Amino acid sequence: MRKLFIICCLSIGIGLSTSCADGTTDSDDVKLITAAEMQSILEIEEVQLVDVRTPKEHEEIHIVNSQNIDFKSPTFDDDISKLDKKKPVILYCKSGRRSSKCAKKMKDAGFEKIYDLEGGISKWKHSDKLNIKVKS
Repeated sequence: MRKLFIICCLSIGIGLSTSCADGTTDSDDVKLITAAEMQSILEIEEVQLVDVRTPKEHEEIHIVNSQNIDFKSPTFDDDISKLDKKKPVILYCKSGRRSSKCAKKMKDAGFEKIYDLEGGISKWKHSDKLNIKVKS
């Protein structure tokens, strides 16, 4: 009986540890990716790289070739509707919270392949993938 309890606890723990931030989970439509995985995707796929932070945050520091679509903007839904839903999208923000929420909205809007950068630009800039532009 004790072994069964331990197995159940481990199963629940593993299930919880594989979920994304904010209670969302990886699915076929939204994939949480590391900085290294993002670099590989950028090299092999033609993707739409979207920074969902504010324009001020984007101006201060951003990943090269990203476009800025502010998640908190009242025009956000209209802005994402201009993107190609069939083309893969990589989302990032500062830490991953806004991009996670944005990924859900984009999935609901019909986007087919969505990647979400784990840890956002904060984690990216501490990786060895420093393809960022900093305001001088």
